[in-house]
Amino acid sequence: MSVSVEDKYAGSHIFSGLTQYTGLSTDQLNFIISQLVALGLATLYRTALHPSKTSTAVRHAFGLVFGLIMGYFCFGFQAIHLAGLPAVCYVVMITQNPHLMHGMVLTVALIYLSCLHLHRQIYDYGSYGLDISGPLMVITQKVSSLAFSLHDGLTKKEGEMTESQKMYAVYKTPSFLEYFSYTLVFPSLMAGPVIFYNDYIDFIEGKSYGNVVNKSCCGCVVVNEPSPVRAVIKKVILGLICALVFVNFLPRFPISRLKDDHFVENTSVSYKFWYLTVSTTLMRFKYYFAWTIADAICNNSGIGYNDDGSANWNKISNVDIFQFEFATSLKQSIEAWNKGTNTWLRLIVYERTKKYPTILTYGLSAIWHGFYPGYYITFLSAAIFTFAARTVRRHVRGYFMGSNESKLLYDILTFIVTHFVLAYVTFPFVLLEFWASIRLYNKMFWCIHIFAVTALIFVPKFVQKPTKAEYTQKSSIALALRKARPYSNSVGHTD
Repeated sequence: MSVSVEDKYAGSHIFSGLTQYTGLSTDQLNFIISQLVALGLATLYRTALHPSKTSTAVRHAFGLVFGLIMGYFCFGFQAIHLAGLPAVCYVVMITQNPHLMHGMVLTVALIYLSCLHLHRQIYDYGSYGLDISGPLMVITQKVSSLAFSLHDGLTKKEGEMTESQKMYAVYKTPSFLEYFSYTLVFPSLMAGPVIFYNDYIDFIEGKSYGNVVNKSCCGCVVVNEPSPVRAVIKKVILGLICALVFVNFLPRFPISRLKDDHFVENTSVSYKFWYLTVSTTLMRFKYYFAWTIADAICNNSGIGYNDDGSANWNKISNVDIFQFEFATSLKQSIEAWNKGTNTWLRLIVYERTKKYPTILTYGLSAIWHGFYPGYYITFLSAAIFTFAARTVRRHVRGYFMGSNESKLLYDILTFIVTHFVLAYVTFPFVLLEFWASIRLYNKMFWCIHIFAVTALIFVPKFVQKPTKAEYTQKSSIALALRKARPYSNSVGHTD
């Protein structure tokens, strides 16, 4: 007798009767309910439990208690892992030598997370249902980033740290309450984003708004706290729009069609590229919905104000939808997607390894995601394409900087190429399966892989990089032309 998805789901079934009216499964319905409740609780966090009205201990406890309740509502008995992973890592953190502790915490967290990834892969292969591994991925980021920040603060002098390490360095081991409230606080529990420890403590203590002050008060400094209400409303509306797009259009372009014999054998390469681009774009709207709503919840709590002068509520935003969808390079698209994870990977891997930082960063990202073969095909391919894109950009881009027209042409071409490459490289990540992905690549003749490897080998040999003087001269000419013709509008930006 087969077990249905509904029977497998360990979370609460109290609202399962509504599934027939909403068209959503119980786990999807519970996720939405939990996020709506969190949005309401966030208002209490920011107002009734404002730092000026209550103690930090109460604020820690509030976030922790409702995080645990939300976890049990969505995952049932599996919620024990939400406390289990950080508990094991906390023991390592407080008992081991600070010089070794950070690596041990990362290893323990990844082993714990990997066990659950493998359990799901064996017993619920290919499922997209709500699963405990999602929140645990964010918790893994939190505990490991805290461990590395604590290592920096306890073992390094300021002159030995990079700027980001100085920013995130922690100089005192968190108490039990501080640690568990940080890892399980309800606004970021279900869908992230990852909040770094110093930012969380600033939020708890009412220091999130940094330099936003008003000195008009006689003899005192009053913090002028900006309201997040407008930003929250915009993000909730945007999240709902993304959900509508995902629900209404993705069923017309299902990813599962990539395994269909007729699609693989009887469609042209150009049609395959078109279909991949459409289906992977629509699939992204699921992530846009989850991340945008999660960002709104954090903002409504008072987390996420950017005090760098931009006065925006985007400090912890996990995605820049506009930049990703209109990126003119693979670098721009990577920077705009899952931004919190990018920061985490840079903090604990990219900035700390002298040999092969790009490969090691992609490797950790793949292990953190799990063990579906599609993940590794995507990340291995992405590493190759990153090197190829970097090589082509360094040797070719400078020749297009002589005028606005040539730069516009370059941006249009790179925009088109970037989005075909994104579709081509990410479909195995969504499809998950090894042979289904390889089969489709075979029918597409591995064309972009071959182009990337060819570019890596031959572009440095046959295309001479513009000298620094030539590049500066062309950039100066383009700048002068833009000043002379202010109505000119070029696509994209340099980086």
